[in-house]
Amino acid sequence: MRGSRHRKRARVEKTQNPLRWGVLGAADIAVHKVIPAIKASREGRVDAIASRTEDRAKATAERLGIPKWFGSYQGLLEDPDIEAVYIPLPNHLHKEWTLAAAAAGKHVLCEKPLAMSSDDAREMIAACEAAGVKLMEAFMYRLHPMWLKVRSLVDEGEIGDLVAIQSLFSYYNDDPSDIRNIPEVGGGALYDIGCYPVNVGRMLFGSEPTVVKSSIRRDADFGTDTLTSAVLDFAGRHMTFTCSTRMADHQWVGVQGTTGRLVVEIPFNIPPDRATRILQYGNGEPSEKIHEIPPTDQYGVQADAFARAVRDDTPVPTPVVDAVGNFVVIERIFADGAG
Repeated sequence: MRGSRHRKRARVEKTQNPLRWGVLGAADIAVHKVIPAIKASREGRVDAIASRTEDRAKATAERLGIPKWFGSYQGLLEDPDIEAVYIPLPNHLHKEWTLAAAAAGKHVLCEKPLAMSSDDAREMIAACEAAGVKLMEAFMYRLHPMWLKVRSLVDEGEIGDLVAIQSLFSYYNDDPSDIRNIPEVGGGALYDIGCYPVNVGRMLFGSEPTVVKSSIRRDADFGTDTLTSAVLDFAGRHMTFTCSTRMADHQWVGVQGTTGRLVVEIPFNIPPDRATRILQYGNGEPSEKIHEIPPTDQYGVQADAFARAVRDDTPVPTPVVDAVGNFVVIERIFADGAG
């Protein structure tokens, strides 16, 4: 996912024992979104950052006010003061450094998708369980109050029985040097952004698809999927979506029921500095009911929820086994689209 520029975040009073975070890598999402959110959160603080070079780690640390920096990821993992790590590395490095973090006794919040395959995800889960550390896939949108409201509206029958979900998620990027256009490191539309609609369908239906059908267009030079569409059949209910790295920037989710429907205007890259909306329509009604959600930093909510799970030794808010289920569907989409 692409980073954005720094936004001012409201400061809150820190808890007496904030979780001490280290960050493995200086990716845009870490620098522009996650690190500022943790620094502004109640339950955590960022004590260290690592990069492949000490110069880059030092420059990033000084710019963001992080007290310690390391010129290697392993160096950070060996710091006894760091309790948890956030991994924003390219997808092909998620497994390697999650296993290393578990071996070092660090809790892990890892960017999505968790791994490069469902088997790798299972291995990562087993390693963290054996080491007694928490592991969570960073689907931050799920914890935002807007999506909690969507789920409550569906669960309470506000649109009748849930029948279908549609989604579009796209941006334009044809830079051959961008990791999202390199298949060996986990590039492509489905890994990068299609994983979100897959996750939404599984979350709202509360089950796994029984049938998966897809159509995939790949870049002739890069080999990554640039346009992927899929139909996920949940025992007669449908999730349909399109994701693309060669379309204008857009994201949208529609939730259709027997007596009404919901439109989620900004479902995934939810802005932290302005209110967001859910539009609710009744059966055949031309006007909508608007549910306005106050500005909320989804990355801060995610960091605090993870920190509380560590401090209280409770399950993480998004069970990591969900990452395996999501990847199984992604693998089925690729398999059907290859036919």
